[in-house]
Amino acid sequence: MRTLLVYILLVSTLLPTVSQWGTIAYYHANKEYIARVLCENRDKPQLHCDGHCFLAKRLKAQQEKQDQETTERVQHIPTLQLFCQSHVPFAFGASVTDLPLAGLPKYLLHAYAAPLDGLLQPPQA
Repeated sequence: MRTLLVYILLVSTLLPTVSQWGTIAYYHANKEYIARVLCENRDKPQLHCDGHCFLAKRLKAQQEKQDQETTERVQHIPTLQLFCQSHVPFAFGASVTDLPLAGLPKYLLHAYAAPLDGLLQPPQA
C-alpha cells in the first residue's frame, strides 16, 4: 500500500515535466500524419519542416498554459504571518508601572524586569 502511494505521489509531482515529453512522443509517433495533414508548411517541401511547426506551436501553448496556471496558483496563495512584534518592551530594572500597558492582553500585563545585581558578573574565585 505504501509503495503504491509513493508511486502515485511520484507520478503526480513529475507529471508537469513529463507532459512535454508526452507531446514530443506524440509527435514522433504520428510524424507522417502531422507532416502530411497538420503542418502549416506542407505546400512548401523545400523547407523540410516535416511538422516541426506543429510541434513548436504545441510546446509553446503547453508552456504558456503552465505559466498561466502557476501565476494563478501563486496569486491565490494565502499568506501566513509566522512572527509578531512583542507588545511588551524589555527593560533592565524597569517596573511594571513604567511600561505602557493600555490595551494589552492579560498575559502580557506582567512585564519581566531583569535584576541588575548579579547579572553579567564573572564568577567569584
